[in-house]
Amino acid sequence: MAELPPFTPVHLLTGFLGSGKTTLLKRLLDDPALSDTAVLINEFGEVGLDHHLVERIDETMVLLQSGCVCCTMRGELAEAIRDLHSKRERGQISPFRQVVIESTGLADPFPVLSTLKSDPMLRHHFKAGNVVTTVDAVNGEVELDRYIESNRQVAVADRLVMTKTDLAEGVEIVRLSDRLRRINPDAAILDVRFGFSASDLFEPDTVTRGSLLQSQSGFFCEEAALLSTADGQTHQAAIASCVLSWDDEVDWTAFGLWLTMLLNRHGESVLRVKGILNIASEDRPVAIHGIQHLVHPPVHMEAWPSEDRSSRLVIIADGLDLERVQRSFAAFALTSRPKGHDGGSRG
Repeated sequence: MAELPPFTPVHLLTGFLGSGKTTLLKRLLDDPALSDTAVLINEFGEVGLDHHLVERIDETMVLLQSGCVCCTMRGELAEAIRDLHSKRERGQISPFRQVVIESTGLADPFPVLSTLKSDPMLRHHFKAGNVVTTVDAVNGEVELDRYIESNRQVAVADRLVMTKTDLAEGVEIVRLSDRLRRINPDAAILDVRFGFSASDLFEPDTVTRGSLLQSQSGFFCEEAALLSTADGQTHQAAIASCVLSWDDEVDWTAFGLWLTMLLNRHGESVLRVKGILNIASEDRPVAIHGIQHLVHPPVHMEAWPSEDRSSRLVIIADGLDLERVQRSFAAFALTSRPKGHDGGSRG
């Protein structure tokens, strides 16, 4: 067994009610890539573990044939993770290298991830991993129209898995994929028909997918989509994405100050910030990733993914004036102003 990582990543599997989270998890439990994983679910019965079961460790924990430990969450999430950690330390269960949590369909993803930061014990042993969100290809657009929770689940995802694509028309799949890309320009979108492994979902992604960002140069901001409430009343959706791209080097100290100020004041509204930066005096690019108030440590990448050395930053926000965010970034973090940007609002 390889040495355990200093911080165990905790991945989140989320998605709206009926979007196929449990079906996906049941399929993933057959994957050898999860053999060194602890999985936290709401109820064993929902997943159907009988054919996977090797032995019951206690009333909330079972060992699967693959070697994966599977647990139910009965109450406090932090308590469940602490229990896993304690059993691993005492040698009562296999030394898992990662944790996967299946959340409820109406859950806002952030409180789950913030648990790792707010709990004094957990933050010294665990770290936030990937957020994987399932989206129903048949009902996904209606859910995005009606429910803000569905939009937030999509907005914070690192991976978006489109389910039930075998039941949807091709034009519906294309339309949904385009809409997901507008909400979250940076997340990888996978189709269950084409197959993928657990590693495709939960392996850490240190190389930001800069080539997928929608703006190649200058500043660009998505228009906010129009949503409908459950009773059919229309209202302006607050969630929108903003992609900042520029050729000039970034002052790391000034950028850190700008990001700290942004999250201190608007952290509840900044659902996600992720990007690749060309830092002054650094030969290699620096990748950053944060969800609301939670910011991962910056990663010095091995090399630029292409000849393009421009920095790119995705911001997905809920109820925040993104043009003001653009202007504040230009004022704080750039060594010089982007070409063609006059500091005013877009027409």
